[in-house]
Amino acid sequence: MTAADVRGSDPGDGRISTSSAARPPAWSAAAPDTAALPPLSPDRGLTVPDWSEVVEHFREGLVVCAADGVVRHVSPVAERLVPEVVPGEVLAATGVAALGGDVPAEITHHGRRLRLRPVALSHARRCWYVEDVTESVSRADALLAERARSSFLAVVGEKLGNPLHPDRAAAAVVRLAVPTLADAAVLVLAPRSGRARWWRAARVDEEATPAVDSSVLPAPALPAAIEAGLAGTEPHALDWLVEQAAEAGWLPGLDVPGASARVVPLPGREAPAGVLLVARRASRWYDDADVDLVRAFAARAGAALTTAMLYRDQAEVADTLQASLLPVEPAAAAGVQWGTAYRPAQAGLRIGGDFYGSHRLADGGSVFFLGDVSGKGVEAAVFTGQLRQCLQALHRVETQPGRLLKLLNDALLETTQAHGQGRFATMVLGVARPHRDGGLTLTLAGGGHLPPLVLRESGEVEVVPLSGMLIGVVPDPRIGEVTVHLAPGETCLLYSDGVTEARGGRRGDDQFGAERLVHAVTGCHRMPAPALAERVEQVTCDWLAHGDHDDIAVLALRATGPTGRASRHLHSVPGPTEADRAREPSA
Repeated sequence: MTAADVRGSDPGDGRISTSSAARPPAWSAAAPDTAALPPLSPDRGLTVPDWSEVVEHFREGLVVCAADGVVRHVSPVAERLVPEVVPGEVLAATGVAALGGDVPAEITHHGRRLRLRPVALSHARRCWYVEDVTESVSRADALLAERARSSFLAVVGEKLGNPLHPDRAAAAVVRLAVPTLADAAVLVLAPRSGRARWWRAARVDEEATPAVDSSVLPAPALPAAIEAGLAGTEPHALDWLVEQAAEAGWLPGLDVPGASARVVPLPGREAPAGVLLVARRASRWYDDADVDLVRAFAARAGAALTTAMLYRDQAEVADTLQASLLPVEPAAAAGVQWGTAYRPAQAGLRIGGDFYGSHRLADGGSVFFLGDVSGKGVEAAVFTGQLRQCLQALHRVETQPGRLLKLLNDALLETTQAHGQGRFATMVLGVARPHRDGGLTLTLAGGGHLPPLVLRESGEVEVVPLSGMLIGVVPDPRIGEVTVHLAPGETCLLYSDGVTEARGGRRGDDQFGAERLVHAVTGCHRMPAPALAERVEQVTCDWLAHGDHDDIAVLALRATGPTGRASRHLHSVPGPTEADRAREPSA
């Protein structure tokens, strides 16, 4: 029963009206008179208890004042909630200002949340309902706070799901921590090579966006609390955290006296990925709920940083492996000018199954090679790495091209059979030895690869008649061998089938072919070797028109002449003749 359950029908007769017409709709909150309520007439057989006995069971307290403002009645509940209000005294003198108002109010009084509701009575009297809503308000506040925390953590999970670089992830962590968790937040990553990188976000102005900066500290200069956090321990708030952070220069614009701070490790794979330090002004002390939220935030930040660092480590490994598998530029050699071009089938990987290179010989000559392994992509690149390592070792024990290629065949057979790969390769391998007149003698061995081209000083393009069997297929393959002489200024061109088998043209499925290649290099005999290799790659890509293609590799070696210097300028490439234009549609 509440105060609304009782209403006097007439202040003069002392009776309680039981008629529905006399009772306010929905048991309205009109307060009763304070006069004693005598029992009902005996003819009804019922009695009404004393007024004070009824109202002491109300959930709300009642304070009733006469027209002159003097308190006439205070219920037991009201006595407990507002002990300052005493019957017989003027209500305005009690010091509870909200009780004298004409509108509902909500106040905090003696540590409790009270809701006050005034109701006018007859004869200018007034009643105040006093309700303790501390528990309901606390529950509502807790629900709102939990919803805010859940919403914040959801945003954190979304924002930290994208960065795959530790620097960007760390900057996002401190930016998200301010101002929800702190006025200043510092993230320190676990040291690498004796140095620890840190990021900081601080809110100097209430309305300004937090500024983020970063720097590096030597590992021995880290505050003791940070070292403890990196070791997996959560330092206590009383361990001079604020002073240590201020001494490190991490709390700009924050008054150290009275400020509060927490240090929380960020979970990693085996050890903490880093440490998060959060600090607030004196007016925002960290309670248990705040600390739990900081820990939940740190868990998500640690997962994001761990993922980013794992990605970084994998990327570094991939870059290192890619660099080791990329074709190596030929070693400089007397009397030889090298030119190379390389375009893998999968541009994003930067590696493929074509390869080239050279090694200097003790007698002043050079071993050079260009080849193509079966397949493409990473597996083909790994196989080319194995093949290049074999050549690196074998050329020290054998310099005759034919025998060297057979030794390479035996080594590849042993490797492929041991791993069950079944891979093979095509290759042209040669030895170049310079002459005193500036020319070169090339001894070429063929292992199932396309025949080289020679650009003579006269402008003629010769196809070297070199044949042979695939490398890595049978134990004793037939290896072709031929000797070619290059006069000063003449060039030998090696290329992979990614050039001749490139599909494009008007219909998009025509192969570039050997004939178009010969035509493309005709008139280029005065080009330096690098320009010639670049031209072959360019005309091939133009033919493809950005379509899919196989790995493309080109190696050109040019006899530089007696001075050892190549021409320093490019000669123009002759344009197509009328006969060329007439041939093109029928190709």
